[in-house]
Amino acid sequence: MNRPDPAPSPSTDWSRTALGARDGWPPCLRLTVDILLNTPLPMLLMWGREQIMVYNDAYAALIGLASLRPPGANVPSMQPAAWSWNSAAIGRAWDGHSASYLGNNLPVWRDGAVTQLALDLYYTPVRDESDTVAGILCALSPSRAAPAAVAEARPLRLLVVEDNADARYLVCETLRALGHEVHAAASGEEALPELSRQSFDVLFTDVSLPGMSGVDLARRALQQAPGLALLFASGYGDELTRHLEFPARSLQKPYDIEQLQSELDRIARLPPAARP
Repeated sequence: MNRPDPAPSPSTDWSRTALGARDGWPPCLRLTVDILLNTPLPMLLMWGREQIMVYNDAYAALIGLASLRPPGANVPSMQPAAWSWNSAAIGRAWDGHSASYLGNNLPVWRDGAVTQLALDLYYTPVRDESDTVAGILCALSPSRAAPAAVAEARPLRLLVVEDNADARYLVCETLRALGHEVHAAASGEEALPELSRQSFDVLFTDVSLPGMSGVDLARRALQQAPGLALLFASGYGDELTRHLEFPARSLQKPYDIEQLQSELDRIARLPPAARP
């Protein structure tokens, strides 16, 4: 019996995403997204070098993060662990090689906390009509390997400053899942009163903010709290922090959970006087 061609949910307005209207997609993208959205297996697509993400309900359920709303299709502020765990694996897929990696422990959310789940990952290059790799499709499945134990992170008090509401929600939920106490602001002007009202261990701010920049916010924050640790999210990576007159660290966007947790663990181990 013939079955109709699969199609994305009619509620998906692709024109509002980074992919643009569906009728402008190349055939390889239409086919890959149709497969991804109509399979019960967890799947995640990285499309283009700008790293547009499309994922299905099964992937969102596997990862367990409440803010993941399939089908995605916007460039994330924080990379999924399926991309960030092994840059060599992703580079090999961009070079046109399919590969499988079995029994890798990746972070997932369970009962409001981060844990490690052993997963098998399968990467397939997606080629366009000119035989150029235009994207990477990743299929995931739980592995038989036992998940590794996760060391409990020391809690920190953070003020997160991010003007994009979706990115702010994702970062704050991630930090809370890692065990930290988190307050949020949408701008530098909104953040300064918070810094006056209460004490924080870390200011984690986007560099590009409407009005006052993240760098100017950091300067003024240090006047109020000289022991405050400064962590930037920036498209320029550590190029920014190398030229500042005060100590700070920077995560290049899109950053991943492991990078963020590593920076916070490093800060937590330092005495307040030594925190950058």
